[in-house]
Amino acid sequence: MKDGFIACGTLSPTIKVADCAFNVASIKAAIDKGLAQNLSLLVLPELVVTGYTCSDLFLQRTLQEAAVDAVGELASYTKGHEMVVVFGAPLIFFGNLYNCGVVVQDGRILGMVPKQHLPNYEEFYEKRWFSLPPEDVREVTVAGQKTLFGTRLLFPCSTVPEFILGVEICEDLWVPLSPSTFLALAGATIIANCSASDELVGKKQFRRTLVSSQSAKLVCGYIYSSASQGESTTDLVFCGHNLIYENGKNLGEQFLQEDELLFTQIDVERLASERLRMHTFGEKVQHYTSVPFTLSLHESDLTRFVDKAPFVPSDPATRAVRCEKILTLQAIGLKKRLEHTKVKNVVLGLSGGLDSTLALLVAVRTFDLLGLDRKGIITVTMPCFGTTPRTKNNATQLAKAYGVTLLTIPITKAVLQHFKDIGHDVEIHDVTYENSQARERTQVLMDLANKHGALVLGTGDLSELALGWATYNGDHMSMYGVNSSVPKTLVRHLVAYVAETQEAKVKKVLLDIVATPVSPELLPASADGTISQVTEEVVGPYALHDFFLYQVVRLHFNPSKVLRLALVAFDGEYEPLFIKKWLRTFYYRFFSQQFKRSCLPDGPKVGSVSLSPRGDWRMPSDASVAIWMAELERFDLDR
Repeated sequence: MKDGFIACGTLSPTIKVADCAFNVASIKAAIDKGLAQNLSLLVLPELVVTGYTCSDLFLQRTLQEAAVDAVGELASYTKGHEMVVVFGAPLIFFGNLYNCGVVVQDGRILGMVPKQHLPNYEEFYEKRWFSLPPEDVREVTVAGQKTLFGTRLLFPCSTVPEFILGVEICEDLWVPLSPSTFLALAGATIIANCSASDELVGKKQFRRTLVSSQSAKLVCGYIYSSASQGESTTDLVFCGHNLIYENGKNLGEQFLQEDELLFTQIDVERLASERLRMHTFGEKVQHYTSVPFTLSLHESDLTRFVDKAPFVPSDPATRAVRCEKILTLQAIGLKKRLEHTKVKNVVLGLSGGLDSTLALLVAVRTFDLLGLDRKGIITVTMPCFGTTPRTKNNATQLAKAYGVTLLTIPITKAVLQHFKDIGHDVEIHDVTYENSQARERTQVLMDLANKHGALVLGTGDLSELALGWATYNGDHMSMYGVNSSVPKTLVRHLVAYVAETQEAKVKKVLLDIVATPVSPELLPASADGTISQVTEEVVGPYALHDFFLYQVVRLHFNPSKVLRLALVAFDGEYEPLFIKKWLRTFYYRFFSQQFKRSCLPDGPKVGSVSLSPRGDWRMPSDASVAIWMAELERFDLDR
């Protein structure tokens, strides 16, 4: 429950048609299973207290009275427990029989939501027995309790404001304007659907598509509970299809599993945050009556999957599609810029590292799209104090393999002259020592661009921008940054993806670049000629920083929640203190380095996260990080 995680589940109990006593016992067993898992919400099928397939027996007073008794007995059974239970029952009000979703908690009937759309086609004859509900909310009495009845009911949790429950029933989801649409617009973040959907060829996938798309469109959690195999098979077959979705993502699904509890956690904080930034959401809100309930705040164990690489699909086929799409978007962006400026040459520093390699691959793809000579791609290696044979050789081989222009311009003398001019001791390997090289490289690229009528391609990636790991007015600056919204963890996969399509010699070079430690090579190489300055040893693992970046910028989570999720995602890979250390670094650098992002060159957005000051991320350069750091320090790793 803390951090907005609502433990919820669904189950299709074994039932007997028209046997309310048997069904109540089965429902009680389902409630017991939910309580054993410390659920806050349990959703059960449509008309589960009687069975959906009772047909004309619904008109029998004996069954009607048994259904009322069942509702009262089930409400009483929840006494002393906070778990909210939603289940289906046929109930009579105002002289009409209604197909209802009943919401109970701690012995109390919170309310009853009648089904709004009664199917009366093909195998369905619901209008034979049930009535369409009135539009207003009315007070009624059921099993000796006064409660509310109506289609415009919301059930907000007073202790978790982001948790607002809405209820719809089966066919309500299948119609063009579902009640859940209006419930969500009125604030509902979790929709419970008590359903009895018979099984037909192809219907399982269609049902899944409906739930997925509805949860995505409404930015909500959606729990779908369908009737079990205990329903009558006189004409139909039911298979107990249960689904839990969050904003289009499948959190859990089961089929043909009677009496098995499907449970997970829905993140209502995330849903509320998504809606908060979507100002088109909830512009027209109808009036709904709220029936509040309370849940005790406690930290539930997370059983839901926490992706440690949110920018990189784990499925190879999906990842390949993602890589191809990103490369295409990068190339289209650069293509438009070259067409607009009527420029036929580009200049880029080719270091033999990941980022500049990706920039080269994008440039090659763009020039091929435009039908331009690849010789117009002017790559420049600028060896200095930290350049290693491995990176220089890889850069050289890559340039030759792709048939682009390669220039080698050593900058050692120029940097040494600069040190002399500003009075800097060459033996002092401080930030001046490093940044002087980075700015000299940028000066060379800019002047070459002037000389050849070219654009300087930026190579910096999204992760470096987040951390400010760039020299201001050095590699920070370019004329078009093709990698500006590509995180480092994805850059590696993009280069590897291209490698798999190349001939053996080029593939070998690309894969060696993928395997090379990330480094700006601004400090002298080791005695054996290998890289001495490894970026991830200085600022921390990019796997962690990209995870932090997604949670902080994309999802707007607070530090304690980011840390909690990181501890789950990287359990067994990094120690908790190690994770907390680098999260502290992330926040410090993210806030202190905004001034670099405030004057970024243009570059294409290719994913859901961008730090462009003209688009997705607008932040004052002098904002204080104090309250974020304070919350992070309060987080107890032993809790």
